[in-house]
Amino acid sequence: MRIRTFQLIVVGCLVLFGGFLLLVASANAATVVALGASNTYGKGVARDQAFPAQLEAILRARGHSVNVVNAGINGDTTEGMLNRLDSAVPNGTRAVILQPGGNDRRKGRTDRTAEIQSSLRARGIRVIMLGNNMLRSLPHQPDGVHLTPDGYRMLAQSLSAVYSVMHTQSPNQGRPTPSSMLWTAAPTPQSCRLRGLRL
Repeated sequence: MRIRTFQLIVVGCLVLFGGFLLLVASANAATVVALGASNTYGKGVARDQAFPAQLEAILRARGHSVNVVNAGINGDTTEGMLNRLDSAVPNGTRAVILQPGGNDRRKGRTDRTAEIQSSLRARGIRVIMLGNNMLRSLPHQPDGVHLTPDGYRMLAQSLSAVYSVMHTQSPNQGRPTPSSMLWTAAPTPQSCRLRGLRL
């Protein structure tokens, strides 16, 4: 009876210790925020099929300790993104993937992308721009606007290439210069590796 009790105590301690290690690993992971509209949210697909979730899985499989937060909202405008920027992007965020979307034009709103970029730069947060032109050649749902799960997977692969190049510039080496703060993605992982652009 005493041996059984001892075994249960040991197992319980191991479980608690394992949970503690997971919490420590999560706390030490880099944070990437995907900020955008419906193609960031992943309209029409499951949560784990949206590109932020697929990007996180790809990066972790490659050995990156990173959490990718999905801060996409269906129908959002860049003004809406700017208004919620401080709450959506916590201090210490390593990078923001910014997908302005097409709702500004559709709703007749002013494009506030430049202000979002400026605010993030002032906080020392790198910006990876995800323009609508990058989505055109990827598989779409029947609505012709939103990507399929496979389309989001291809997008995540392209973004992972940009992140991998950007990751080589360690923030521990000093505050990033303005020229290293704005990046852009390209339609394929191969071209992302070639461009890995700092604009």
